[in-house]
Amino acid sequence: MRLRRSLSTAVGLAAATALTLTACASESEPDTSGEESTTEESAAPEGATDEFPVTITHALGETTVESEPQRVATWGWGSTEAALAVGVAPVGVAEQVFTVGEQALLPWVAEEYEALGAEDPVIFSDAEAGATVPYEEFVEADPDLILAPYSGLTEEQYDLLTEIAPVVAYPEAPWTTPWDDIITVTAEALGRTDAGEQVLSDVDTYFADLAAEHPEFEGKTFAAIKDSPTEGLVYVYTPADPRVSILEGLGVVSAPSVEELDSSDGGFYYTLSYEELDKLEADFVVTYLYDGEEPEAFTGSEELQAIPAVADGDVVMIEGNVATSSVSPPTALSYDWETGVPALVEQLAGIYGES
Repeated sequence: MRLRRSLSTAVGLAAATALTLTACASESEPDTSGEESTTEESAAPEGATDEFPVTITHALGETTVESEPQRVATWGWGSTEAALAVGVAPVGVAEQVFTVGEQALLPWVAEEYEALGAEDPVIFSDAEAGATVPYEEFVEADPDLILAPYSGLTEEQYDLLTEIAPVVAYPEAPWTTPWDDIITVTAEALGRTDAGEQVLSDVDTYFADLAAEHPEFEGKTFAAIKDSPTEGLVYVYTPADPRVSILEGLGVVSAPSVEELDSSDGGFYYTLSYEELDKLEADFVVTYLYDGEEPEAFTGSEELQAIPAVADGDVVMIEGNVATSSVSPPTALSYDWETGVPALVEQLAGIYGES
């Protein structure tokens, strides 16, 4: 089963910035940034199986990749991992300030560069999570293709980047590309659709195996949320969000109450005030804790006890910025990150009993 969600409505960049990434620094910060290099060719250029030119239609236009890219750059989230997963090491990638800090690579990204024997990439400044684009840094990296299928590029940003290199933007709307479509689009642009299909097959198999190991999960309903006590409300993620849709591969389903309360008009999240939390009925709750946030603060919150699953103790927690980032959004390299989905499965098995 392909774990796909169709998304039809754009969401604000500010919301994407606040909710798609985590906050602050990493729970583990290896020295992976390396020295910036603007002269090395992209690693692992061999392996393209498709014929060029390749033309990709997206929300901001139509992009033709005339020949196999040799110096790929990525922008936004997910495309770096997708490129690496099909054997192409980008020469430039966006920094992940809210996860691992400035000028550092996500741990699964750093591991894959090492596995491919590739030089560390230029790390593009991205302190505002895509709101601004460091054009001069792109020029210095000298890419021949820029992949941004999960990003918030505006038309103006897209036009300026296309003066540097061909750009592949999002298929429908900013920050709304399903995680598996990121892999598909990236692989197509790189002429490696066979490799992309294999990556998707591996992910599907991974979740199918987990579901088979845990038949007790089948049909259980859940709500994925993030508490914001300073605002007196909870963020609820809809089935349009990748962190929700990917979990359905385990056999669980988004609770009907999530859809019934949805005020987002097609967005990937909405908010509920504490006064409304009793309406959020689900068999269990998944929540995400940033670095420095304690599980006891969540389970011990008097306000959150209004959520039936929380009152019953049926809560699954993804703890820490890196772990949360591994599923927000899930990527070709992070879907099985130890403290992400596997930790979630272990906790869920503890609630419902292992089969």
